[in-house]
Amino acid sequence: MRTAKGDDNTMFGVITVMSLMFVVFGVFADPPGQLLRGLGDILFARDLIITDFVGVGGLGAAFTQAGLLTLVALAIYRLTGAPVDGDAVACLLLVLGTALYGKTLVNVWPIIAGVALYAWVRHDRFADYVSTAFFATALSPIFSALAFTTSLPTWAGFALGISTSVLIGFVVSPIARRLFQAHAGFTLYNMGFVAGVVGAVFVAVYRSFGLEPQPEMIWTSGDGTALLIMLGAMGVGLVALAFYLDRDPWPALRRLMNNTGRAPTNFLAEYGAAAVVLNMAVIGTIATAYILLIGADINGPVLAGILSVMGFGACGKHALNITPVILGVALAGLLKPFDLATPGMIWAALYGTCLAPIAGRFGPQWGVVAGFFHASTAQITGVLVAGLNLYGNGFAAGLVAAVIAPAAALLAHPRRKPDVPDQPVPSA
Repeated sequence: MRTAKGDDNTMFGVITVMSLMFVVFGVFADPPGQLLRGLGDILFARDLIITDFVGVGGLGAAFTQAGLLTLVALAIYRLTGAPVDGDAVACLLLVLGTALYGKTLVNVWPIIAGVALYAWVRHDRFADYVSTAFFATALSPIFSALAFTTSLPTWAGFALGISTSVLIGFVVSPIARRLFQAHAGFTLYNMGFVAGVVGAVFVAVYRSFGLEPQPEMIWTSGDGTALLIMLGAMGVGLVALAFYLDRDPWPALRRLMNNTGRAPTNFLAEYGAAAVVLNMAVIGTIATAYILLIGADINGPVLAGILSVMGFGACGKHALNITPVILGVALAGLLKPFDLATPGMIWAALYGTCLAPIAGRFGPQWGVVAGFFHASTAQITGVLVAGLNLYGNGFAAGLVAAVIAPAAALLAHPRRKPDVPDQPVPSA
């Protein structure tokens, strides 16, 4: 289902404003000299997860870099004629968020080039693969880890980084179609699952040659108030826009929340921009409230997780299907020796909401079950890819969905028939 042109333009404008907010915030956060030095430090960092770019180059450089990268991505959507549909909204807000801890203006291009090469070989339009290309940059740290490694000569590191990343971009589309069948749309982060599988293979190969990635943990604090104000401004702006577009957007939002959210789905095409931006504001508020409730600080990586929740409010997530998953993660933290305010558990709660279709399809109790198992699975899958997959929770969620969804289908009495077919495969 195609998105109306007006809704396409509306969402393009929304993400443009968000990106500009990041740039303006970043420019005023640090002096010009410090900002430029920080940008250089970020662009050439060995950004293995979790590397909070605020701790690498400073607050100003981190947010400026993230905003600029997203503006470049928006320009590519426009230049290629790719639609800004539900998938694109989710993709672009993932770019905006993950550019705070992994994607840079340097490391994303080899993978994008690989996807473009695949489209060219198939004689397809690149416009049909733009979202796939930017989703696939989940593995962009592979380029940085190889190109800027001290284990190889500079020329060899760059050559290996470029060739590996282009190859990854070339193969992700067919692999994504195949692996989608494993979870049948019950996780919204299909590319996170793909990136986990592909990344594990490449990491295993390089480890066998003695190239051992060394994950570096950088997690900052102290900027929570400023970032909370930014999130508040985004939320208020989205609510105001919803009522500007539709004097009464609530009926459409209620219809949206009756959707299971199972992929592939495009809330933007089905319910319109007003319902989508209001939904984004609501679930962004829920995610932020959870972070405040557990006493965690809002930093770059946490903000990225909240933006991910909001982005997929255009293609799968809503208040009724994410809340059970978050509760399941929280329950796991209370019953197991996990601290809910640690990075791994924060990300499990925020990114784990990609399992929302399980709650939407089989009921909230199964969402709690999925969140409970995801909390543990997410703690170990990162080891397989040595921190090189920025959507590590997507990898974990794919495994959880592949197990929980069939069990739920067998044991539960679904509330409704599947509202979407198994095909086509979404770009995410």
